[in-house]
Amino acid sequence: MTATPTYPGRFIVLDGVDGCGKSTQAKRLVHSLRTEGDVEVKHLREPGSTTLGEGLRELLLSRDQDMGPEVESLLFCAARRQMLDLLVRPALEKGQWVVCERFHPSTLAYQGGAGGVPTEVLAQLLESWAGDPEPDLVLILDLDPAAAKQRRGESADRIEDKGQGFQEEVARAMRHYAATHPAAELVPGEGSADEVAERIRAHVDGLQVGPR
Repeated sequence: MTATPTYPGRFIVLDGVDGCGKSTQAKRLVHSLRTEGDVEVKHLREPGSTTLGEGLRELLLSRDQDMGPEVESLLFCAARRQMLDLLVRPALEKGQWVVCERFHPSTLAYQGGAGGVPTEVLAQLLESWAGDPEPDLVLILDLDPAAAKQRRGESADRIEDKGQGFQEEVARAMRHYAATHPAAELVPGEGSADEVAERIRAHVDGLQVGPR
């Protein structure tokens, strides 16, 4: 099911545990939309995509930094608000499509479900400071954290270093998000990249196109 669109463009989010294939699938989706869908597409990542966002990304993922989930939540939200204001909203207003790696599900899963910050606190933060625009479609790539760990190999950053138990909690919270948000869909992440891409396109192709 997809959200009721409020902008001429479309906003699609790919999310999931570390190593689930978000970046690979986002690149494939952007390429297919550009070549087959005849639409302008902006590919973004979280945190990042803006100068401020990339700076915060470096801080958030650095092993040299020691911060709790509350501080992480505020920094992620700051990066997200900057991206929404500078990149997402202007693109959607022009009728462009946006494909973003990570969004609200990550905050609720990493800092909430696995990190222990109360869900209601995070929900209020996100709604107040990063609630517009809302994604038209959120695709959670559902892959067992053990399989995801094998895919990604050595831990690359501070958050990936938090261990397998942490990733299990993230996966549970991601599944809960998909089950409780009408714009979210759980996409099986096992199989070849082609197979996962086909599952994703089946959902994306259902998005309404044109004026409304």
